[in-house]
Amino acid sequence: MTKQVLYTGKTRTTGGRDGTARSDDGRLDIQLSRPGSSGQGTNPEQLFAAGWSACFIGAMGLVAGKLGVKLPADLAVDTEVDLNKDDSGFFLAARLNVSLPGLDQATARAVVDGAHQACPYSKLSHGNIDVEINLAGEA
Repeated sequence: MTKQVLYTGKTRTTGGRDGTARSDDGRLDIQLSRPGSSGQGTNPEQLFAAGWSACFIGAMGLVAGKLGVKLPADLAVDTEVDLNKDDSGFFLAARLNVSLPGLDQATARAVVDGAHQACPYSKLSHGNIDVEINLAGEA
């Protein structure tokens, strides 16, 4: 199978966690701040959470289409990315809290599980960080 590059996101970041980040097309132009600081900018954990949520919703759409399921218009993914530290250093953990109102639990779980296998951000996480995928209404 031949690899096809569909898109390349390009950014330039200066100043690290207290710097700025700008995309080559100018659509992203943000101030960065350390997590928990009084700085005015966002942080890498928030950016990662936003990107993962958006990608995961796209993957749910792909999976739902294959299953013949219509996703609810008011679906949501609330993603939490933790920056942790232990004796070995810094590491991430994440929770994706998915709401698919109107879908029965079995169908919703099939969509979410399939999305976690299909989403490139989820693939990046497999075996690398602790991830919980929680489905609203599931016990």
